[in-house]
Order: sequence, then C-alpha cells, then structure tokens
Amino acid sequence: MTEAALPAETDRPTRTAALRGLMCRCPACGKGALFKGFLKVTDTCPACGEALYHHRADDGPAYLTILIVGHLMAPLLMWAFVAYRPDPLVLSGIFLTGCTALSLLLLPRMKGLIVGIQWANRMHGFGTGEANV
Repeated sequence: MTEAALPAETDRPTRTAALRGLMCRCPACGKGALFKGFLKVTDTCPACGEALYHHRADDGPAYLTILIVGHLMAPLLMWAFVAYRPDPLVLSGIFLTGCTALSLLLLPRMKGLIVGIQWANRMHGFGTGEANV
C-alpha cells in the first residue's frame, strides 16, 4: 500500500506530547496524571482513558538524567573548586546533595518525555488502533 492509500490518522504533535510528558501529564489530553507512583506509569489515563501501558522507556530516562546532571554539575564543581577552594569534604557533600536532588527531580520528567514521544510517534503499540483498556 502506498502512503496515499493508508487511512488518515489523527495528528499527534510530538512537541505537545513531549511537553505534556515533561509535566508528568498524559500525552494525549494533558490533564490526567502520567504516574501513579514515582516512576510507575498508569495503565490508562484517569482523565481521558488513553491506554498508556504500551510504553517502553527502559533505561532512556536514566541516561538522559545522567547526561543532564553531569553537564550541569561538572562545570559548577570545577568553578566552585577554583573560585572558593573549599574543604574537599564540604565540596563533595554539597555536590552529592545537589546531584541527588537534581537526579530525583529530573528522572520522572525524562520518563514522561520519552513516554510522550513514544505516544506521539505511535511506537510500541500506541498506534495500533486498539480500544482503550
């Protein structure tokens, strides 16, 4: 079948779905909560009923979180060490706390981002036309 012969599907804007995922909201409606725990994605959206159990985020959110935290904190660590010359234990305590807090803040948002992108691109069963479960 050519692309012209395929049935037209409703448009799913990737940017909107990704932003909704970053806000930990359903990528379809933006109203329902995406998670029912810290990182457990709900099976269906409580607001619109969209099936969300298809996601396959796997290790992607962890890699993105490490990438962002590392690129933010490493230059700050070097700057703080050169500018203030604090005691190594103080410096490590401050930056361990900062890295942990930033990681805990970013991890669910990165998972939401990936789930939103997967939903928008109909990956891993999001676009099979199944009835919402």
